[in-house]
Amino acid sequence: MVASLSLPRILRVGPGAAEELGDVILGLGLNRPLVVTDAFLVGTGAAERLTATLHKAGLHPRVFSDTVPDPTTASLAAGVKALDEHEADSVIGFGGGSPMDTAKALALLGVQGGHMRDFKAPRVNVGPALPVIAVPTTAGSGSEATQFTIITDSATDEKMLCLGPAFLPLAAVVDVELTMSMPPRLTADTGIDALTHAVEAYVSRKANPFSDSLALTAIGTIGRHLRRAYADGSDAVAREAMMLAATQAGIAFSNSSVALVHGMSRPIGAHFHVAHGLSNAMLFPAVTAFSVSAAPGRYADCARALGAATAADSDDAAADKLVDALRVLCRDLAVPTPRVYGVDEAAWKRLTPLMAEQALASGSPANNPVVPTAEQIQDLYARIYG
Repeated sequence: MVASLSLPRILRVGPGAAEELGDVILGLGLNRPLVVTDAFLVGTGAAERLTATLHKAGLHPRVFSDTVPDPTTASLAAGVKALDEHEADSVIGFGGGSPMDTAKALALLGVQGGHMRDFKAPRVNVGPALPVIAVPTTAGSGSEATQFTIITDSATDEKMLCLGPAFLPLAAVVDVELTMSMPPRLTADTGIDALTHAVEAYVSRKANPFSDSLALTAIGTIGRHLRRAYADGSDAVAREAMMLAATQAGIAFSNSSVALVHGMSRPIGAHFHVAHGLSNAMLFPAVTAFSVSAAPGRYADCARALGAATAADSDDAAADKLVDALRVLCRDLAVPTPRVYGVDEAAWKRLTPLMAEQALASGSPANNPVVPTAEQIQDLYARIYG
C-alpha cells in the first residue's frame, strides 16, 4: 500500500512559539492576515497580544471574533465579508477547534465562493484556498495539522465533514503557553478527543506505518500526562506533553482517518450542542467495546502504549483491558452520560434514527474495524444514553 501523506509545510513547536508567528507569516510572503478567533480570547486579551506580535513584525492583521461553537453555515457569512473587506491574503485560525474549523472554511469560501454543502465528503477539496496558519489554544483537536473541517448545515443540522488538502494549514504554531489557562472540564474533553484521534488512526482500515508511529507515541504520552493536566492545570510538563501529543494525533488521523466514534459524535454535537471532545468521550468506551473483536491485535497495541496492558498479556486480554481503561479514564475525568449532561431522553430516542443515518453518511464508520449497520449504531446510541 502506498500512503499519501500531507503535513503543514512549517511547524513551530514549543513554549513561546507564538512570538515567532510574525516571522512565519513574513517568511511565507504574506502581509494581510485575517485572525479568526472567538469572543473569549478577545475578552482575555490573548487576541490582542497575538495581533501585537503581528503588528511588531510589520504585518497588517484584522481580527474576526464572531465565531461560534460548532460553526454553522450561517455563521460563516460575516467571516467571508470580513475577508473581502480586509482584502486578506491569508487566514490565521487562533483558538480551539471551532475557530480553526471556521478559519479553514473561510479560506476556501473566500476564494471559491459557494456553500459549504458543496464541499462536504465524499468530495476531496484540493483548492484553491487562502493560506491557513493555525495557532491552537487547546490540546485536543489537532486541527492545526489536519486536512479536515467540520461545519454544521444551518438548514438541516447536519454536521458536515469537509476534507482535502485545501483545508490543511500551510503552517502551524504550537505554543503550550496558550493552553495553561484551560479549565479542568476543557482539559479532560480535549485530552480524550486527542486520545480518540490517536486510537482511531491506529485501528482505522486506512492506517499506515507513518500514522501508526505517531498514533502510538501520542497514546503513550496521553496515558502518562492527561490525568496530571486535569488535576493540576499549572503542571507545565503535563501541559506541554499533551499539546505535543494532540498535534501528533492530529497528524496521525489526518494521514489515516477517524472511524466510528467520530462518525457517531458529530450528530450528537449538531442536534444537542454537546462539545465535540465531550461527545467523543461519551462514546469512546462503548464503541471500542463494540469494535475490538475485529482487530484485537491493533487494540492490544493501543492498550500497551496507554499503559493499560503489558507484553505478557495476550492480544485479546490486552484489548479487553483497553476497554476497561477507557471506562476508568472517563470516570476519573467525570465524563457525563448524555442523560446526566441534560439531553432530553424523548428527543434522543426520536433523533436516533436520523443520527445513525448521518453518522453513516459521513463516511467515518466505513473506516472502523467493524463496519456497523444503521441498526447497530442506533443500539450504541441507546446504550450510551444513560
